[in-house]
Amino acid sequence: MRFMVIERFKNRDAVTIYQRYREQGRMMPEGLKYVDSWVEANFDRCFQLMECDDLRLFQQWVLQWQDLAEFEIVPVVGSKDTLEAITARL
Repeated sequence: MRFMVIERFKNRDAVTIYQRYREQGRMMPEGLKYVDSWVEANFDRCFQLMECDDLRLFQQWVLQWQDLAEFEIVPVVGSKDTLEAITARL
């Protein structure tokens, strides 16, 4: 499944987050796949598209970063797949 991860940088402190990333990488458990990400210009939030079949892997990953960010993890469906699902109702 795909998930949109909304990561809120505590105190807009992107420097500390990127410093840890530079030193330790994403620290993601095997089976949790990073696809891409986007960061707001004011450093409030990062939006990450990720793939995973076991939600416990998200829990393991969040524990590595919870001191620097807060997370919202939202299951998402691609627009193409949504169109296929809804076509019968059009």
